[in-house]
Amino acid sequence: MNILRFLSSALIALACLAQQREYKAKDEKIPGDPVAQPVAYSHKKHAGELGLQCTMCHPIPSSNDGMLATFPKESTCMGCHTSIKKDSPEIRKLAAHAAKKEPVPWKRVYHLPDIIWFSHTVHAKEAKIACTECHGDVSTREVLFQEKSIAMPACMSCHAARKAPNGCDTCHSTQ
Repeated sequence: MNILRFLSSALIALACLAQQREYKAKDEKIPGDPVAQPVAYSHKKHAGELGLQCTMCHPIPSSNDGMLATFPKESTCMGCHTSIKKDSPEIRKLAAHAAKKEPVPWKRVYHLPDIIWFSHTVHAKEAKIACTECHGDVSTREVLFQEKSIAMPACMSCHAARKAPNGCDTCHSTQ
């Protein structure tokens, strides 16, 4: 009877091993194509020349557990643009959204799969990792594009370099 248990356990183990495949990261085009936005916005002008910090426009609210750095509220932009470049066609688009109290439908540049738990609070606020580490030097860009890999090997390399946890449940959990 023990030999039968051993053989069935061995067969199950072999079947499991046969199903395992080497991990292959999703294909990423780096650098990615420029992402056209509904309102043209120059990070070069705002972050580079004017020195605005990332979180001035992209706050990390505790209301979403710090998961996302959010897009700026139209009222934030209009704080300056009620008097600066107010006749610009792009600012008019922005002002129209603000007048209707509707958000600009900004397009994300980086997309993580739903199975990934990623917290901007943990990375930016607690670990004090600069936004440029993952997003590149956007302060030199007129139009943004994905310039850094967000595939698992890139994240794991960063975790290893910083001696951060690297187990599966670090990013693939229901936190």
